[in-house]
Amino acid sequence: MGFLSYKDLEIYKLAHKLAVEVHQISLTLPKFELYEEGSQIRRASKSISANIVEGFGRRRYKAEFIKYLVYAHSSCDETIEHIELLKEIDSLKNKDDSDKFIKEYDKLARMLNKFIQSVEKGHLV
Repeated sequence: MGFLSYKDLEIYKLAHKLAVEVHQISLTLPKFELYEEGSQIRRASKSISANIVEGFGRRRYKAEFIKYLVYAHSSCDETIEHIELLKEIDSLKNKDDSDKFIKEYDKLARMLNKFIQSVEKGHLV
């Protein structure tokens, strides 16, 4: 079954939703973190969905598609690292938010990994 749009991909839907939520949470960071770590986490989280979209646009070329999905996976790992840092330095006001985001990004990373494996096997291309 082929996908008509990147918007049909569950990995895109989750990545986009999380990027919006992380953006909103990042704006509540303490002023000293708002522009440094806040900017980093916003860019990393938005990079996930952006790389899924760019890879999907290149899906005709399997290696290109996989390359951008790997970039998305790497940005997912980077986002988790930023969340963990913010949690450890007590910059996130709500600890439940950080735990929720870590769990959701871990889920997304697993989904991306499975999707990459499917594309490598020739499915979904």
